[in-house]
Formats: sequence, C-alpha cells, structure tokens
Amino acid sequence: MTARASRRTTTFLLACLLALGACTGEGGDPPENATDSGAPLLIASGRDVTGKGGIREKLIKEWNAKPGNTHQARLVELPGSADQQRSQLLGALQSGSARYDVVNLDVTWVPEFAEAELVQELDAGLVDDDVIDSVARTARWDGKTYSVPFNTDVGLLYYRRDHLEQARVQNTRLDENTTWDDVRDLIRTVEQANLPGVEAGWTTQLAPYEGLTVNGIEAFASVLEDGLTDERGRYTATVGGLEDGLEELRARTESSYLLPDATGSDEAASLTAFIDGRTTFLRHWPYAYRTLHQSLTPDRLGVAPLPGKAVLGGQNLAVTTSATGKRAEAARDLIRFLTDPQSERCLLDAGFAATRESAYTEDKVSCRLPATSAPSPSAESADRMPRDDGRPLYARTTLLTALKGEAVARPRTPHYGAFTQTFTTHLSKLFGDSPPDVKPLAGELDKALRRALPEPSS
Repeated sequence: MTARASRRTTTFLLACLLALGACTGEGGDPPENATDSGAPLLIASGRDVTGKGGIREKLIKEWNAKPGNTHQARLVELPGSADQQRSQLLGALQSGSARYDVVNLDVTWVPEFAEAELVQELDAGLVDDDVIDSVARTARWDGKTYSVPFNTDVGLLYYRRDHLEQARVQNTRLDENTTWDDVRDLIRTVEQANLPGVEAGWTTQLAPYEGLTVNGIEAFASVLEDGLTDERGRYTATVGGLEDGLEELRARTESSYLLPDATGSDEAASLTAFIDGRTTFLRHWPYAYRTLHQSLTPDRLGVAPLPGKAVLGGQNLAVTTSATGKRAEAARDLIRFLTDPQSERCLLDAGFAATRESAYTEDKVSCRLPATSAPSPSAESADRMPRDDGRPLYARTTLLTALKGEAVARPRTPHYGAFTQTFTTHLSKLFGDSPPDVKPLAGELDKALRRALPEPSS
C-alpha cells in the first residue's frame, strides 16, 4: 500500500466514525448513485446563508433552464457544522455511498481533498485574472488548480455608530486606516459615557471551534511575518513567534475590552449580543451585513475592514474523481457557469462576498436573475440592506478593500483538521479559570504543532 493510499484509508475510517450516516447510508436522505449520463449532476454543499430557496439554488435552476442543456443539476445541502460536513463528504466520496459530481469545499479543505485524490485537477484557465488574487490562491494546491472560487469571505469590523455618537465621538465612520489602538481608544470613550445596556467594548467568536482558530490566526498573522506554515503546509514557526502571537491574542481579548460571553460564542451568539447593544464592536463575516440591517438602521450601524490581518473564508467548487466522461465535462461547464461574472454579481447582490473583482467594479456586469435582492420566501422580514445599484452599499469600498488588502489564508495543508484541533485546544487555555503564562503555553503549542504537521526537513 502506498503512503497516499494509506492516508486515504485512515481518513476514510476516521470519517466513518465521525459521520456514520455518510458511510452507511443511514441518516438524512443520501442521494442515489448517478453513474448514468441522464441522472442529474449532484452538487454537495453546506447551508446557504441566504436561506431556503436562496441564491445558490436560484443559479442552479437557471442552469437547468438553459436551452439544450443535457445535464440537469441538483443541490444537496449537508446538515451539521462545517466539521461534520467535511466528515460526511470524506466518508461519502471515499466509500462511494453518494456519487457527488461537484462538491462545494471550504477553502481550507482543498489541499486535503486534492491530496486524497477525491477531486480532479482542473484547467487553470477556470481561475482567470478577474478573480481577486488572495481568493485565487485558495483554488490551488501543489502548483495545480483543483477548485474554482464560488463565494469568498473575510473578517470585518462592525460597529455601533449610535454608541459612538452618544459618547460624543466626532468621526463615527471608520475605514481601512483604523488600527486596534484606535478601536481601544473608542472603547474607552464609550465606557466613560456609561451608556445604558453597553456591557463591553467588543465581541467575537472564541468558543473552541473554527471561530477561535480564525481569531487566533488573525492575531498571529498580524505579528508573524511568515505565518505558521510554508506553501506546502509544513510547520515553520518558532516558540518565540508563537509567544508573540499568543501575546497579541491576549491583548485583543483583555477582560477590560471583551464581552465575557465571547469566550463561549459562535457566529450566531456574537451577532445577537451586538444587535442587542451589549457591545460597540463586533468581528464577523460579510453575510452579517444583510442580517444586521434587518435590525439596525444605517445611521446606527457601521462596517470597516478589520484592523491588521483578516482571515479569508469562503467555498470553492471542485469536480470529484467519481465524475467521469461526459458527466465530468458537464460538471466543469456547470462550475464555469456558477462562477462566471454574472453569477458572481448575483451572489454579491444576495449578500455573499463575490470572488471576481468585476462583480464589484464593472457596471456592465449585472445579475441575470430578476429581483435577486429580494429575500427568499422563508425570510422573516423585508430586505433592508442599503444598496448601490443593486450591490450592497459597502461592497465596492469596504468589502473589496478588505479582500484586496490584509486578507490572509489559514494554513494550507492536507492536515488542516489536525492543525485546527491542536490550535483551538491550546488557545482555549487562555480563556480558562486559570490561564497559563504565555511562554510555557507557546512551548506546549510548538510541540503539539510539530506532531500535527510535517516539518520542512520531513
């Protein structure tokens, strides 16, 4: 057995333990095998944050309505958290229990699925110069293109303009030049004003899951010039560098600034705390822009690029190795359609962060779909997101600036699952009842990461 085959077998067994339904066909409604050319192309994806019947499904319906289209497509939404979805996909693809043709991968999964030979190499031309540079890099592994960016994500800083105004702050519009020192100064000003209901300066996602990984990487990347790994996913940090990263994270999460609930918060909890006015600042993703405007008017809400480094998120489309012949060709055509400039503009108008610069800047690039800005039938309220010719008002300035500025990727490695588990396990110790000193914690983290990741000499 080759080393690669051994890795695939081990990954499959782990996936079966974590997602038994995907490996046995139990649980949920697993799709049928789709080996014949007449069966629909199956697209496996996580939840669409624009709701049931959201923009992804609308784009697929448009593909299905194309004249002369010989391959229809069907979206299969996977339940559970991102980690659970990853396990389900690994189990399904390696066992063959569900023959997906296209998979919508979190950007951190691309190296793992490529290395395990679960997705095909694609024509590099599918990721052209219109795709934002930082986003385009997420499509590749080991010098080859294995995916195409579908929608991207980047950390942003949301803030309550009404709090700043009540605290008599003169300039309540922050921009890309705002620093963490500026944020701390503003927090102190709001604290001195003793505003009713305001409990702390800011909140974010520090529960021991991927949210903590993201916040940790943003802190570490702001002080580590070369990050934690090289382009091949090999561990390159030093104990001293880890100390600096931990110190930066600790400085950002001082109890005098941070909402205590943040250490147990995910995206939903932190969003609620901010809407309720318990904090003045919030670190969150682009989709929150639309959600927040359902509760807060534009004069009460502001958004700016995150100070320092901001982590890239998002999902990329890939063709599975189980799709062959005409099905594989049709799957590539489907991806080309779903990621072309018009589709990316539809995604942007609906609240996603588009991957193509033209979606933000070119007025001639418009969405093919009617009323894309309208909410899905399941939405609880009318769309109140402020717009600029259909785009979210902040898209051309704030969002595009963040994606082209200080955006950084999480470590690119086939061993990302082991990395993020190790990283969150050690970072969460900072928020326990008896947090350790940074120096010994950095030493422990260094040893653990050396076990989880290969090193340059290996």
